[in-house]
Amino acid sequence: MANLNLTTGLLGLALAAIILLLLRRDHLYVMHGLFWVAVAAVAVILGLWPDLIDRLANFTGIYYPPALLLLAGLIVLFVKALHADMLNTRLEREVRRLNQRIAMLEADIEQASPPAGRPPRAPG
Repeated sequence: MANLNLTTGLLGLALAAIILLLLRRDHLYVMHGLFWVAVAAVAVILGLWPDLIDRLANFTGIYYPPALLLLAGLIVLFVKALHADMLNTRLEREVRRLNQRIAMLEADIEQASPPAGRPPRAPG
């Protein structure tokens, strides 16, 4: 059992190291990285002290401790997916507005510049 705890704890530490490397190389946004570092920390804690899962399950009234772990993981993934969808929606809205602004600026430039081969019009 000690080998399993050690292996799980080391996997959590390896996950944290990979996340920090991705953050350092700017492959992962800082706020997303903080979430994944927290996930890795929970993996290390639960890996090194598996009795904590049993205690939490008893405290919440869940008789099968792995069910608590699966339920918590499902809830975390659901919240993460919802947050990602919210960010994606905001980015799509911003891209749409930027495209509209570019189209308006291009139309203004087209109206302001004279066509090739014709002299510019006199104002007034």
